[in-house]
Amino acid sequence: MNLTLRIWRQSGPEDAGALTTYEVRDIAPEMSFLEMLDTLNEELILADEEPVAFDHDCREGICGACGVVINGQAHGPERTTTCQLHMRHFNDGDTIDVEPWRAGAFPVVKDLVVDRSAFDRIIGAGGYITAPTGSAPEAHATPVPKAAADTAFEHAECIGCGACVAACPNGSAMLFTAAKVVHLNSLPQGAPERETRVLDMVTQMDAEGFGGCTNTGECAVACPKGIPLFGIARMNREFVRAVRKG
Repeated sequence: MNLTLRIWRQSGPEDAGALTTYEVRDIAPEMSFLEMLDTLNEELILADEEPVAFDHDCREGICGACGVVINGQAHGPERTTTCQLHMRHFNDGDTIDVEPWRAGAFPVVKDLVVDRSAFDRIIGAGGYITAPTGSAPEAHATPVPKAAADTAFEHAECIGCGACVAACPNGSAMLFTAAKVVHLNSLPQGAPERETRVLDMVTQMDAEGFGGCTNTGECAVACPKGIPLFGIARMNREFVRAVRKG
């Protein structure tokens, strides 16, 4: 396949950015999107030009570091991470726009790389449990109802890629924060911090400058791990409960 790429290039956080056009040829359909970008960068390096900076790590759809906006969609046209998106989902002669996550709380570092440390600070505010030190507890020492375990596992699948924020017209981090709150608040091990967790994490989320949720649902559609939208309602209930308890 021969493709036209329009890629966002930005030298640094304080610099102006713009879409730059590149042509790539002989792209195999079985290539991943990141392998295609690797091919472009190899050509740029050989031409003594600056390669495109993009974030990635595992390339197995696990870490979520690879997120970019492709033709206006977070992670691209398939419900998967960018590293697991393959070029067979595009056609010969296509023009593909590639941009970084767009959110005030995710400042651009360079080109397609954004600073997502705001997520780390939200987790640091309450994404932990009180755990005794010493020897490991016996397996199944704390009974967990199956319904609670299922809910916890469903929300624990969040990999923190930020697609929910990039897809949301308000740049909201509600789905991400809800996934972390519901995961731990569903389990008996998370009970000691149940109230403080939701209050502290929501407060930190707001302090980071993320937008408010207006229930458009784009976050759940873009999530590569299928975190359910009802998690936001569950977190809202947890928040109201915590406020009432003081």
